[in-house]
Amino acid sequence: MRIIQAMAKHQEGWIGVDLDGTLAHYDGWKGSEHIGDPVPGMLFRVKKWLAEGRRVKIFTARASDPVAVKAIKAWLVEQDIGGLEVTNVKDYAMIELWDDRAVQVVENTGMSIEQFIKNGGKL
Repeated sequence: MRIIQAMAKHQEGWIGVDLDGTLAHYDGWKGSEHIGDPVPGMLFRVKKWLAEGRRVKIFTARASDPVAVKAIKAWLVEQDIGGLEVTNVKDYAMIELWDDRAVQVVENTGMSIEQFIKNGGKL
C-alpha cells in the first residue's frame, strides 16, 4: 500500500531544489543578486526531471526578497530552466527536497539516516 501511495505522490507532487550550494555554487554571501555558477550534476538532474514532466520548484530562503527572486528567475533562464517557481514555502505536495543543509531522518524516529546506517540498519 505504501509503495502505491508513494507512486501516486511521485506523479502529483513537486521536488524542491535549494539554490545556494545545491543548484548554484556558493562560496559565501555576495549580495541578493549574486548567484554562483551552476552545479553541473544538479543542473543535469533538474533538466532530466523537467524532461520527464516532473514539477520542480526552487526552494530557497532568498524567496523572501523580491530583488533576489528577480535575479534567480533571470539566472534560471540563463541555465535553460526558466519558468520554475521560486519559493520558501513547504506544502503537502512536496515529495522531495534536495538541499546541502538538510539532514534526512528515519521517519517517526528522530534518528538521522547517517546514524541508522552506522547502526547497521537498526533503530
